[in-house]
Formats: sequence, structure tokens, C-alpha cells
Amino acid sequence: MASPFPDSQPLLFDELGPRAVVADFSGGYLSSDGGALLLRQIDRGLGVSRSLAACFRDHRDPFWVEHSIRELVAQRLHGLALGYEDLNDHDQLRCDPLLAVCADKPDPLGLNRLDPEQRGKALAGSSTLNRLELGNEKQSRCHKIQHDPAAIEACLLRLAVRALPKWTREIVLDLDAMGHLVHGMQEGRHFSAYYDGYCYLPLYVVWGDVVLWAQLRTSDQDAAEGVVAALAKIVPAIRQRCRRARILVRGDSGFAREELMAWCESQPGVYYCLGLSRNTRLIELSADALTAARRAQCLCGGQVRRFTEFEYQTLKTWSRTRRVVAKAEVTSAGDNPRFVVTSLPARGFPGQKDRGRWGAQRLYEEVYCARGEMENILKQQTLDLGADRLSTHHLGSNQLRLWLATLAYLLVERLRALTLQGTALAAATVGTIRRRLFKVAAAVTVSVRRVHIRLCSAFPLKALFARVHQHLAGLVLESG
Repeated sequence: MASPFPDSQPLLFDELGPRAVVADFSGGYLSSDGGALLLRQIDRGLGVSRSLAACFRDHRDPFWVEHSIRELVAQRLHGLALGYEDLNDHDQLRCDPLLAVCADKPDPLGLNRLDPEQRGKALAGSSTLNRLELGNEKQSRCHKIQHDPAAIEACLLRLAVRALPKWTREIVLDLDAMGHLVHGMQEGRHFSAYYDGYCYLPLYVVWGDVVLWAQLRTSDQDAAEGVVAALAKIVPAIRQRCRRARILVRGDSGFAREELMAWCESQPGVYYCLGLSRNTRLIELSADALTAARRAQCLCGGQVRRFTEFEYQTLKTWSRTRRVVAKAEVTSAGDNPRFVVTSLPARGFPGQKDRGRWGAQRLYEEVYCARGEMENILKQQTLDLGADRLSTHHLGSNQLRLWLATLAYLLVERLRALTLQGTALAAATVGTIRRRLFKVAAAVTVSVRRVHIRLCSAFPLKALFARVHQHLAGLVLESG
């Protein structure tokens, strides 16, 4: 909507001592996302937008195309990383020349648009971006952009696996199923009593801080559904990068299924450490340790833990006996036994220096319990990047949104890992990096020869910003 006042008309405010306070709209093109330049640099260095754009097919008439697939993908990814998860946000963002620079628009001010009414709006609006996401689900003259789900899945895996150091000797893959609530009549919606609402149940596979796999699933199935098929693609990709690495699959009791354990046992160098739901037989087998913990708790009070291990096989579902580690814990609230099933050898591997690492207590406390760190990664996906904003009707379109959020996370995570080590933001979340490093005021001036971006002189992290830029310049040269 046009402003009721001309840009040059002054707006008067209360005086500051002897000085008048006057404002107008003559500041030129300004942006609050000056740090988006860092995102553009890491994107160009890693080729995330370029690789993702190659997974789309564009059937539009080239004569009328003003926003290429590469530009649309970059606009969406950078918008997510900067905190704009809604497509409606882009109806205002399309006028931001700095985001246009990040999307590699050759005309960042949009002065050369074919439609005179669109001049001054360099980027695509919400309707165009919506067609990008819905193209696979609708057959009409307005939906001519299609994506290849298998190609995007492989693209995410390839880009994420590149984060693995080639000399890594041990890789821990954390599995988790996270409920994403939906609030409409989305395709595939199903009521989950556990989450007390209609939701999806996406499968995530994470290594360290890197998300390798994000698969959208309906919630009317087991948490371990599709895990073996996912690992059958993930493990070979890791092997190409780290040939000698030992791979440990870790997850809670929802993944302790015969199919997954048998598959890991059939793969050389692949092991598992999974939570195991308690039952009467497991409690009987750990009774001695639980009795000892009760006695110690009566004498000392507080919380007491004892650990034991034994061979165990279910009556019907397991094909063989397996090693089970039991934590017999007693607190003031009562007994709290927990169990873990694993294929890791109790005495370690031949040549392993720390042979006691896989012992019962250390296996539970140092190996299994460390999986809780994965929850922090998934919280960033939802709280900072809107990965649970799955509001389109079609399941396939919502899967695309989940991939977009995951790739946006990958951009920020790689920026943190490659340039922020040893700084105050070395372990910062996506949201913190966004507030501290990306949200900086910038004035944008476009001329024939250059785009001049004047960052805020009072920005408190100027030195860190310059350091990150220096590291990214080397990254671009290395990958280019």
C-alpha cells in the first residue's frame, strides 16, 4: 500500500534539548539483515543452492521467466536462515535489495522488471514461491515447476556427508522420530495419542551437529518404519567418504526392532546401541543389581546406581540372543531400571587403547546417554527454522518444506563449524547466530560498477564479522 505521505515530508518528534528531532523516509535502501552476505558466501562455497536447484525441472516459457529456479531456491533458503519461515514474509522481503544480492539477482533493485507495476520488487512474492513448492502436486498451466524427491534426498545426504572429516575413525548416527503437529486437513494427517494431536512423524538421522536425513512420514506407523531403507543409503555414502570408520547407530527404545538390529549385524563395521523397553523378564534378570542398589540407597540415601549386563532374547521377535546392559537405579521416588541392547563388544575391539569404553556403566552413561544432544539439534530445526511449519495440503510439498529447512540449517551449521570455532559463537544455536551475526543494519547503494553495502558503524561484532569473512573467502577459493 502506498504511503499517505511523500518520502521527503518530515516527521516531527519531541525535541532533544536544544535540538529538533526530525525523521523522513529518505534513507535509501536499508536492510536489517546485513549478515546475509555471510550466508551468501558460505552458500557459494558449498554450492547448496546450486545443488538443490539442479533437482528441479522448469517447464515455464523462458521468455516470461524473471525468477530462475536457482534464484527462487536461494531466496527461500536464505529467508529461512534469516528467520522468515512463512511464504507471506516474502511479499515484503521481495523489495529487500540485500536478499536479492544473496539470491544472485543481477538487478537487485528490480528496476528492469518486464511488468512496470513490479518494478522496485527484485524478488519473487509468496505466490511464485508457493508454485515452487506445489508444482509436483498440481497439474495446471500455473504449475510448471517440478522437483525430484529422490534427487533432493540424495543432494542433502551428499552435502551433509561432505562435513565428515575423511580421517574419522568412529561415526555415531543418532536416530529420532519427532512429532510435528499440523493444524489443518493436511494429506496424511493422523492423530497421535503420544503427542495428543494430529501430526506427522518425520525421521531424522544426525551425525554430531549435522542432519544427514529428514524424511517426512505419517504418524500412523512405528517409529522405526523406514530406518533400514534410510541406513542402506546413508552407510554407503559415509563409506565413500570415510572408508575405515566404525559406524555406531544409536537410538531410543522405539528403534530396538529385529529388522534394524539384524541389518546392522549383517553389515561390516556397523554396530548399534539402542534403548530397550522394560518388561518383567528384564527386571528379573537385573534383580541382583537392583537389590544391591536398594540396600545402598537405604544406607546412604539419595540416588544410587548399579550396572549389570546379560544375554537376552525375546520369546518371539528376536532371531538371536543379544547383549543387554541394565542400569539398576533407585531414587527417593522408587526404582528406575533402564535397559540398552548393543552389539558393541564388552571388552572392546582388537587394538583399541581404551578397552573399558564399552563396559556396562560407561556404555550407558558415556555412549547411550550422549544421544540426548541430538534433541538440541532438532529444537533448532523447529524453533529457529520452522521445520514444523508444514501447512500445505500435500504430503509431498510438506516434505519439500522439511528439506528446505534442513538445508537452511546446514548452511548455518557449516558457517558455525568452519568460521566460528574459538569464538563466543562456537557452540551457539542457529537463533543466537542469527541475532548476533546476521541482524546488522545495512544501507545498500547500487551503481553500474558495484553494489556498495554500508554496515552499521556501531555493530558490536565488527571484528568477528571480518574474521568470518576472511575464512569464507578462503573457502570459496578452495571450492571454486
